[in-house]
Amino acid sequence: MTVSHRVRVEEVTTLSDDWYVLKKTTFSFLRGDGAWQRQSRETYDRGNGATILLYDPARRTVLLTRQFRYPAFVNGHDDVAFS
Repeated sequence: MTVSHRVRVEEVTTLSDDWYVLKKTTFSFLRGDGAWQRQSRETYDRGNGATILLYDPARRTVLLTRQFRYPAFVNGHDDVAFS
């Protein structure tokens, strides 16, 4: 199942459209237990961005997690499959 099958966008409001576009989106997300959960997120669109990569020096490894990120989804990244 792709992310698009788990997201129902309910409302999108543009809060700013100047240097960047700021939108507030209310959507429902299908949780792993089968329940739909209503959520709200603000997304800033200034083009592609960067993030940090967490590193654990004691174990000499990076820390990764699988987590739904609405801004990535709304920008067309629908290839994260959930088990």
